[in-house]
Amino acid sequence: MKKRGIEDMDLVMVDPWCVGYHSEADAPGRRLAKPLLFCRSESDCPMENGYARPVEGIYVLVDMQNMVVIEFEDRKLVPLPPVDPLRNYTPGESRGGSDRSDVKPLQIIQPEGPSFRVNGYYVEWQKWNFRIGFTPKEGLIIYSVAYVDGSRGRRPVAHRLSFVEMVVPYGDPTEPHYRKNAFDAGEDGLGKNAHSLKKGCDCLGYIKYFDAHFTNFTGGVETIENCVCLHEEDHGILWKHQDWRTGLAEVRRSRRLSVSFVCTVANYEYAFFWHFYQDGKIEAEVKLTGILSLGALMPGEVRKYGTMIAPGLYAPVHQHFFVARMDMSVDSRPGEALNQVVEVNMKVEEPGEKNIHNNAFYAEETLLRSELEAMRDCNPLTARHWIVRNTRTGNRTGQLTGYKLVPGSNCLPLAGSEAKFLRRAAFLKHNVWVTAYSRDEMFPGGEFPNQNPRVGEGLATWIKQNRSLEETNIVLWYVFGITHVPRLEDWPVMPVEHIGFMLMPHGFFNCSPAVDVPPNSCEVESKDSDIKDNGASKPIQGGIASKL
Repeated sequence: MKKRGIEDMDLVMVDPWCVGYHSEADAPGRRLAKPLLFCRSESDCPMENGYARPVEGIYVLVDMQNMVVIEFEDRKLVPLPPVDPLRNYTPGESRGGSDRSDVKPLQIIQPEGPSFRVNGYYVEWQKWNFRIGFTPKEGLIIYSVAYVDGSRGRRPVAHRLSFVEMVVPYGDPTEPHYRKNAFDAGEDGLGKNAHSLKKGCDCLGYIKYFDAHFTNFTGGVETIENCVCLHEEDHGILWKHQDWRTGLAEVRRSRRLSVSFVCTVANYEYAFFWHFYQDGKIEAEVKLTGILSLGALMPGEVRKYGTMIAPGLYAPVHQHFFVARMDMSVDSRPGEALNQVVEVNMKVEEPGEKNIHNNAFYAEETLLRSELEAMRDCNPLTARHWIVRNTRTGNRTGQLTGYKLVPGSNCLPLAGSEAKFLRRAAFLKHNVWVTAYSRDEMFPGGEFPNQNPRVGEGLATWIKQNRSLEETNIVLWYVFGITHVPRLEDWPVMPVEHIGFMLMPHGFFNCSPAVDVPPNSCEVESKDSDIKDNGASKPIQGGIASKL
């Protein structure tokens, strides 16, 4: 370390990354880690961004169970990056040395309290109800999701919803970046790395918090206070129509109920959300933020596998993949297994007598009859989506009731098919998998992916049974990812990136379930002196400002 100019070892930061499985040397007889090293520049600044100075060229192998250093080798002298003046993100230390002064308070006020009711871990909100759970591996779990639909009563939608795995592969083939392939749920635990939420920042409004309790590594009980956040959010317009003939209009505001938790895995933060909407939608969302995983460059070095963030400081390209497991129960009572899955693709009608104007297209449905047929990928060119239907329940037009999986933005792994991490992450090869429910099939890479030498354990093995999907208890596995080419704007802490998908009712209701949402007052009090715009402002008595 002295060769690199490091005199004070108290400034050194150590992030113990799991070794994965590259060869028999990584066999699971010992729990191994190959740490990444960093060095802060200030001893009296606990919030300094120490990730700004990676220590490279030193190879360390640690037995984490016995806390023994097995190997230590100084392989290459890479200079520490110079201290970056833009490295910090705490108040008063950000770019320019001062914070913005033109941000006024924004308050969410619910004078009559929230619309949700909570009894223990059972939640009711308008017509939705469900239960909340938590595990050290998955974090937040949503159980027994149902919609109360008037005279039809409580209608189940899903038995269990959760995020069951995360994989973050890096695209730089050099040491140490090629071995950065984190399985953040299976190796580290999303729930175990969750933390207490800060009122008014992580969540805003009238908030109900839930503590998380789970067993730690020593067999004791660990509690994370205020770990799960439940609150309502305004979400813009729910629906609107104005009759252009009469000028009369109806408009409704959309409100959603959000359930969330946040975890920190080393340098990255991930916030996981399940949103419930008044029109029957369920949205799964992940927000990515935190600090880039960085490397050091030799003087004058340019590396094409990433972005130079500051002199001597480099952020490699990488991908983030998330797996949502959805044990569906569309209109299925306890003990029933009456669901099926169809894939829907838009088809263009061939020119001819049926398409003389060359404008015709239609939705074509394909029943996924077995597990091997149900390994599918997103296709935005055909607006591909999937519908989980109840095989014996119909709506007023005779169609089977269902919920459809609508993908958001997505990608597939860019690594070659022989990449070592894909041995343990064969589930990344497709965006959608469908299996018949089995209580032992919970995690797509198997129960213990860390240092697992077995190829394709988990989903890729289970589907070889090729079980029937024609009328059964359906489990949807949706794999969604984002490819991150770092920007300078991602430094020193990344603005949030959003990724997710929707579960939307498809023939589940006889008409829009949101049409009965009552109107609410859209007027708010404002002060003329507070209205500042590039256009002219016209005060409206007791209302909002209107631009001319």
